[in-house]
Amino acid sequence: MDSESLVAALTIFVLALFVGFEVITKVPPTLHTPLMSGSNAISGITLVGAILSSGKQYSTLTTVLGTLAVALATINVVGGFLVTHRILGMFRRKS
Repeated sequence: MDSESLVAALTIFVLALFVGFEVITKVPPTLHTPLMSGSNAISGITLVGAILSSGKQYSTLTTVLGTLAVALATINVVGGFLVTHRILGMFRRKS
């Protein structure tokens, strides 16, 4: 991987971080609960992309960043499902 493509990849990565942060912070708190299932699906797609990125092993940097992305996306998916399960539990009738 030459230096130009590395710079391009890092630029895209940093821009994706900024865009993702801006999108997440613009969602009002009242919409976080209904959107949790949809965001879990998106996080699952992110997880697949991270696995593919780390598996290609273009360079040590891409492998490390891909592995870090796999770990963070996994935490996000598991945490999202736990929160969704807890929220759905609040709507169950008590016996």
